[in-house]
Amino acid sequence: MKLAVIFPGVGYHTDKPLLYYGKKTARELGYDIAEAPYGNFEKNIKGSAKKMEEAFLSARRQAEKLLEDIEFRQYERIVFISKSVGTAVAASYAADHHIQAEHIYYTPVTASFQFMKSCGEQRGIVFHGTADPWADTADITKGCRERELPLYTIQKADHSLETGDVLTDIKNLRKIMEQTKTFLEKS
Repeated sequence: MKLAVIFPGVGYHTDKPLLYYGKKTARELGYDIAEAPYGNFEKNIKGSAKKMEEAFLSARRQAEKLLEDIEFRQYERIVFISKSVGTAVAASYAADHHIQAEHIYYTPVTASFQFMKSCGEQRGIVFHGTADPWADTADITKGCRERELPLYTIQKADHSLETGDVLTDIKNLRKIMEQTKTFLEKS
């Protein structure tokens, strides 16, 4: 049995494109799906380290409650699919609960790297837009290199991995989901 757990971002719920299609791809490949639909965050988090930390801590507390009934031991493979601050929540949750989850990190914030393990310890992949105002490309590249995590960059894409051109965004989304599917298919 396989399980995919979805960890959203602050303003990026599980029905937005990356998580919606990531979740749908996992379901098509036979994964059970669980979601951690945490919320009720403060406004204007961007640029405030204090508010970002409070959002992370709130999401972690909520994730504890939302996921407490899952019997992770019954699954042969567990993949955490996460977005933005959800990448920190997913990585820290896996570490604190000693879950050997693999990770698909969509647009991690730089602070997430303090919780991410190296690829040798835990498999994962990272997606990042080079125009992401929430995370510097050099910091993301360095964090991935240090942890041996494959990094897929989307040129001129923002924190939602969108460029502002719909057709370009659809092409990019297809490539992102192809990489996501390839990762989910590997055993």
